[in-house]
Amino acid sequence: MRHLLIAVAATFSFLSAAEACPDYALWGSNTYNLSGDKLYSPQSYNIRAGGENYLPKCGFSTNETGYFTTTPDFSFELSKMNGYRLVVSVLSDCDAALLVIRANSQWVYDDDSNGQADPRLELSNLGKGVLDVWVGTYNGEYCDATLTLETF
Repeated sequence: MRHLLIAVAATFSFLSAAEACPDYALWGSNTYNLSGDKLYSPQSYNIRAGGENYLPKCGFSTNETGYFTTTPDFSFELSKMNGYRLVVSVLSDCDAALLVIRANSQWVYDDDSNGQADPRLELSNLGKGVLDVWVGTYNGEYCDATLTLETF
């Protein structure tokens, strides 16, 4: 019986640790269907940036740091993206960070490429699929932010 209890406790502690990281298996709090031609006009979304999960504790490199929620802030079902370059950027009231997972399961991170301590990513060869987006913060605070997607 003692071995069973130890096994159950170990399972729950493993699950708790796994739940404390950004999880692309979950659908975003906000879900949108977008296409390359629709995104030729910028689409902006208000969000509260921040989260409780520190990326380096989730297996990300120490160069990819910041605090993010478990559930993606957004899940974008993208179509007709061939030939387009997608720019994902954030303007915020704090030091925001951006975490994205592409449909091919490639994680992409940025902290300050948009200037003023805000992130910006340029993605190409997206094709069709889901793009999950987390808007976090570098230092663990929470703040108002605007996420913008635009194709070129």
